[in-house]
Amino acid sequence: MNASDYRHLHACLDPAAAGEDTEPSPALDPNTLVATLRRIGTGAAADGQAWPERHQLPSRCMALADADCALAGLRVVQEVMLAAERTRQNGAPEEYVGDRVMEGLMLACLALCAQASSRLQPPL
Repeated sequence: MNASDYRHLHACLDPAAAGEDTEPSPALDPNTLVATLRRIGTGAAADGQAWPERHQLPSRCMALADADCALAGLRVVQEVMLAAERTRQNGAPEEYVGDRVMEGLMLACLALCAQASSRLQPPL
């Protein structure tokens, strides 16, 4: 959760790596997948931004951002499930993903729903 955006100093000063060319750090483009995942990991909401309600405690903002991420993931998984079900009904038999994949998608929906509901509980 509190990972730094900067490399550790000993990684730059390691004598074993002194002879090697160190690659420059990539530009900090906020729209890259890794940058967005890092922001989400440090408490950003599903859109990669901090939770907008400023009158909440910081821990509550992180909980609401986690719930937002879980609900965004739930929507994606349900869209995949809907597409798979429509393919099963209307598509060619070889295009269907199979019952085991459908069961895995349903379990992912249950887990994401449980995560979102647990994060929405008010703090005690």
